[in-house]
Amino acid sequence: MTREEIANLGYEELETRKAEIAVETDGADAEKLETLSAELDMIEERKLALDKEVEERKKAAQAVVAGAGKTIESRKESTMTFEEFRNSKAYVDAFANYIKTGKDEECRALIKEFRAESEDPVTFTTQNVVGGNVPVPTFVENRVKTAWERDEIFSRITKTFVKGNLKVAVETSATGADIHTEGTPALDMEKVELAIVNLVPVTIKKWVAFSTEVLAMGSEEFLMYVYDEITYRIIQKAAEMALNAILNDANNLTGTEVSGAVTTATIIQAIANLGGEARDLVLIASAQTIANIRIAALNAGYAYDPFQGLTPITAPAGILDHGDAIVGDLSGVQANLPEGANVRFVLDEYSLAEKDLIKLVGRLYAAIDVVGLKMFVHIGGQGE
Repeated sequence: MTREEIANLGYEELETRKAEIAVETDGADAEKLETLSAELDMIEERKLALDKEVEERKKAAQAVVAGAGKTIESRKESTMTFEEFRNSKAYVDAFANYIKTGKDEECRALIKEFRAESEDPVTFTTQNVVGGNVPVPTFVENRVKTAWERDEIFSRITKTFVKGNLKVAVETSATGADIHTEGTPALDMEKVELAIVNLVPVTIKKWVAFSTEVLAMGSEEFLMYVYDEITYRIIQKAAEMALNAILNDANNLTGTEVSGAVTTATIIQAIANLGGEARDLVLIASAQTIANIRIAALNAGYAYDPFQGLTPITAPAGILDHGDAIVGDLSGVQANLPEGANVRFVLDEYSLAEKDLIKLVGRLYAAIDVVGLKMFVHIGGQGE
């Protein structure tokens, strides 16, 4: 790329080109390597120029926050998209300070400046905000999204983002369709019975304590540390809540339980007890139970699928007894997240001050329950 072409690129495009150059260097001759090296230098210059542009806006925004009240007369339209802005050094620094102090004025001032200078439409969704309308940096949002998607249980659950309590009507029985011949009496009205599942959110909390040295980390490293540690634990708890909802069956929606330890035979029985809406089937059990099923297949001396086409998923420790399992379609569980999928944080500098530690509390507001009729069957084990 020429210098003029690079000068028109944003952050994401620059990173894409860097990745392409990394591939092109493989097997390149000396002349080609020299050309690519020069292009990398130009890319770094462009990134520095973008950072400088954001830093200038940050200083102006901080002056406004401080009450300077000066109007920025000459204003250059931003070449960044909002996604790129959220990943800029200035915004990442401001967001890290927000997590550390609980004060979001700097983030809001930067967003206001960006809105004034850019034609890129700025939209805040429930998924990408913390609290009011302070979006998380793009790289944080992507890491949290990836963490949710990697969890084999929660990634399959139906998710909604409705504010407050949510009532879901589940049709438990209904009369079928019938044939009406012209001239004959009208058909009876359809009879429908409903179960109402009331999704009432609770707060899932996890806190970590760390030394003051952690606060001295770079902004990006600090955010990765706290989000990775706390988000993982909260996701794990949300998955446990989903399995407990299935096992407790508060609304009597699951299929008939199959007694006995988990074997290929009881798996087949469990599948037979599922309703017609259960399609993407999984088997959730302890790691030892899953291993025992596989060993039994090996000992049988001939090739067959002991899981009958179901995807085996290891349950979090302590949820299912050895020899127990859940068979079903996890889309039959609904998680309503009124404040989005991102974790909110509260920093506490005082409760552990005598130990020179700082407490960071992560919170996720969530309601999780079964909303699918006969989409799960519990296999009740007898121990192993």
